Amino acid sequence: MKIVSLVPSITEALFDLGLTENEVIGRTKFCIHPQDKVKNVKIIGGTKNIHIDTIRALKPDLILANKEENIKEQVEALMADFKVMVTNVETIEDNYYLLKNLGKLLGQEDRAQLFNLKIYDILHQAKLETKVKAAYLIWKNPYMTIGSDTFIHRILTEIGFENIFQKKTRYPIITTEDLAEAEVIILSSEPFPFKPKHIEELRAIYPDKKIIIVDGEAFSWYGTHIAKCEHYFRELISEIHAMQF
Repeated sequence: MKIVSLVPSITEALFDLGLTENEVIGRTKFCIHPQDKVKNVKIIGGTKNIHIDTIRALKPDLILANKEENIKEQVEALMADFKVMVTNVETIEDNYYLLKNLGKLLGQEDRAQLFNLKIYDILHQAKLETKVKAAYLIWKNPYMTIGSDTFIHRILTEIGFENIFQKKTRYPIITTEDLAEAEVIILSSEPFPFKPKHIEELRAIYPDKKIIIVDGEAFSWYGTHIAKCEHYFRELISEIHAMQF
């Protein structure tokens, strides 16, 4: 089966489930894992600016897309000529079924189940002892955060944080004043690449707050990626426990 993936985390999952560059024949420029394998796969644009003619030339048997990450009109254009599977992952349960369905599709049910069990173990072992009120920022100018109907929110709450913006949905714009309730301000490494200088900017406003930068992939990449974050989450939880609130 020849597959084009329009979703970075799904591209990673395909390789983790045993596919090779012979089966995954197209990917976006943001599909960066696993590096040693994706480097040999044809780039078909970005997640939001797919090169449809390039995909047509590849003649895939299946195209894997995502409701949130890809543009509806572009995906529908591909549907006219190809079989397209559109995924939608907002919860841990959604992710479970994504891997289960991919495993069934690829004849890799056992491998998919092993990843699901690993993810379950990681998320149930990496737990804060007490809830910590957090604000998770994904963008700057303007500042944007995450609401309760996002995958990031599910991971955040699963490991013991309380999202102070849980009453909001999707990715709302906020101001620095809205961060007052947070015990810890979490800056994600993606999609906006927050750096130490951005910590200092917020510290000028909130000198007593805990402000950290986290690996955005650990919180936002669904599929198999979380199964590789056991050490990262353990270290993060230890870092939070060492803070004085």
